[in-house]
Amino acid sequence: MSGPVFTGAVVGLVVGVLLTAALVLAWRLARGTRELGSDSERATFSTLHLASRAAKHLRDGLDGDDVGRAARHLRTLLGCDALAVVTPDGVVALDGPAALRSEARRVGARTIETGRRQVYTSGEPSSGTPEAVGAPVLADGVVAGAVVAFATRVRPPLVRATGEVAQWCAAQLELGELEASRTALAQAELRALRAQISPHFIYNSLGAIASFISTDPERARDLVLDFADFTRYSFRGRGDFTTLADELGSVHSYVELERARFGDRLTVTLQIAPESLSTVIPFLSVQPLVENAVRHGLEPRERGGRIVISARDEGTQTEITVEDDGVGMSPETLRTLLATGSRATNVGLRNVDTRVRQLYGDQHALEIETEEGAGTLVRMRVPKSQPQHETEVSRR
Repeated sequence: MSGPVFTGAVVGLVVGVLLTAALVLAWRLARGTRELGSDSERATFSTLHLASRAAKHLRDGLDGDDVGRAARHLRTLLGCDALAVVTPDGVVALDGPAALRSEARRVGARTIETGRRQVYTSGEPSSGTPEAVGAPVLADGVVAGAVVAFATRVRPPLVRATGEVAQWCAAQLELGELEASRTALAQAELRALRAQISPHFIYNSLGAIASFISTDPERARDLVLDFADFTRYSFRGRGDFTTLADELGSVHSYVELERARFGDRLTVTLQIAPESLSTVIPFLSVQPLVENAVRHGLEPRERGGRIVISARDEGTQTEITVEDDGVGMSPETLRTLLATGSRATNVGLRNVDTRVRQLYGDQHALEIETEEGAGTLVRMRVPKSQPQHETEVSRR
């Protein structure tokens, strides 16, 4: 009896080991599946990844230099044999056999002409001739081009998918145009600000310098240098961003020129945290706030006053404030000068508010505390991390 009993025990042990191994393998496979995601999740990730990679190559339009790379990702996304992006001028960005270029141009031209989807089939599955589907790219109601997909057999799913890809391309073009418009508007606002500086400030500065030429030549020389530094900075041709340190250098030149007019009636105090000096800020964003404090806060009263410029870290942001103890303004006046299209003279304040909203969103709008006879405080908050802007920082 011992033989059969022993043999049964061995068999049971082997079966147990095999079952244990099978369970461990199943657990590992299940764990791997959870970590990698389901088939549908992986497909979704792959689709989003390809769309994201294609999007950056469409920023300059369908005739940009990188459209060929976008076509490569879109071809993979559709799983077709070849894909072309065709412009109204007949420019073809093709990912696939070069022999299909003329056919892509023909299909694309017809699609653009009609503004409707076009499907070209051979009718003979064994002919070996690629079939094609063209879908118009309609951006802002205008046909901006066409997406042409080639396959051995064009089936309904490819027709629908090509149409969806064309609509997605149109959305990318519209986003690119919106971004270009925002950039152009910001540049126009900056040009307007520079134009506002030139007539008012230059006239007063030159008058102040002239008054010292005969009485204090050394002071006149220093003021000329301050004037040169200020105008060089204000009218520089590079970059829409700078550092707080650079902007404060321009503010110093501006204040010295205003002191020539105000004398002891103007006091400016800086309270700047050293770590905030490297913060990237919009070019000409602090100086106009200081000029606004001088012109509209202190200049209207004979005794002048005091301005305090502060900067400190606040979490992920840098907070910059410009405060004066001047005449202040009523809430109604404040709302009027910040309104779009307002003809108020505080154009610098409105300009800065508009630009920071465009760059960082409405949550970064200027915060203004003011009351008639009690002065004005303007608070601006900018993100400390701006990797897309850091390459534009001036190096003085």
